[in-house]
Amino acid sequence: METRQIATLIHGTYLLQLPTLPASPEKPEDTPLLVGFHGYGENAATHLRELASIPGASRFLLCAVQALHPFYNKNGEVVASWMTRHDRLRAIEDNVRYVGSVVAELKRELRTSERLVFAGFSQGSSMAYRATAGSGHACRGVIVLGGDLPPELEARELAGFPPVLLGRGTREQWYDEAKMAHDIDALRAKGIDVRPLVYPGGHEWTDEFRQAAAEFLNEVCP
Repeated sequence: METRQIATLIHGTYLLQLPTLPASPEKPEDTPLLVGFHGYGENAATHLRELASIPGASRFLLCAVQALHPFYNKNGEVVASWMTRHDRLRAIEDNVRYVGSVVAELKRELRTSERLVFAGFSQGSSMAYRATAGSGHACRGVIVLGGDLPPELEARELAGFPPVLLGRGTREQWYDEAKMAHDIDALRAKGIDVRPLVYPGGHEWTDEFRQAAAEFLNEVCP
């Protein structure tokens, strides 16, 4: 048996929510951009609702990117995954290129500023890290909840990497205390400003984390 691979064109989907008001009435093009990545078995609509629930998020152009690998959950809903271990490295390349194209299109077609923040939940956390490191779009900060630092980024210097808000629930089963401690040490060893938050809860968004995300956004995108 011989295995071969071929590049092909596929189409991805992203959802947008326009800001209620521009960041500045005098400069409507200065609207900041928050781009997020959902977890395994979720979809962009679910993630967009979570982004919108962050206090003060209405001043951002919100974008939730749908993973390229859809499937049906047990309820018959279409959800998605960012990758599996099959052809993992090629999937990483495809995903990072995909995110870079989404952000480029937003900047080209909508009036938005260079004030960009990436956010990820669960499996989407790795995408937030990867987009920051490799999408070609400089960002002001990274919001990560319940997901780990991709191993391939540990071998890189990551010079100029922005501050990271890193959250985990006390009842979290997948992203446990040891994984979080490892990521904090790895990021800080590279000189990255990491803001850890452990809150009462499980593998989920909570009001405490939403408030921390709001304060973080106000700091990095005033």
